[in-house]
Amino acid sequence: MGFLIRTAFWFSLVLLLLPLGTGPDGENSVSPLQAIFAAREAVGDIAGICERKPDVCETGKAAMQTIGVRARESARIAYEALDQQFGKPDTATQTGSVPEVHNDQVVQPVAPAN
Repeated sequence: MGFLIRTAFWFSLVLLLLPLGTGPDGENSVSPLQAIFAAREAVGDIAGICERKPDVCETGKAAMQTIGVRARESARIAYEALDQQFGKPDTATQTGSVPEVHNDQVVQPVAPAN
């Protein structure tokens, strides 16, 4: 939700900065400086909503927790489904670049050829 608010804020700020001419019927449009000050006040007002209406913040917090739990559960289900489909190791393909080493063997480093 915060992402959407920030996105809308920045998008509206960009839209306010673009038209530098006059508005309809020759009226002066909002200057970029006025837009920045108005945006600053809007962000301050949005930040203070939890002080004015704590129930809005509590509801938002509960909604975000519910969304998080559902997303985590959906990711777990998707992971299990993909693991059943693609989780088996591919034993048919072998690479020749790294030899198999057992725990009781010591691998000696090979000196580079000059």
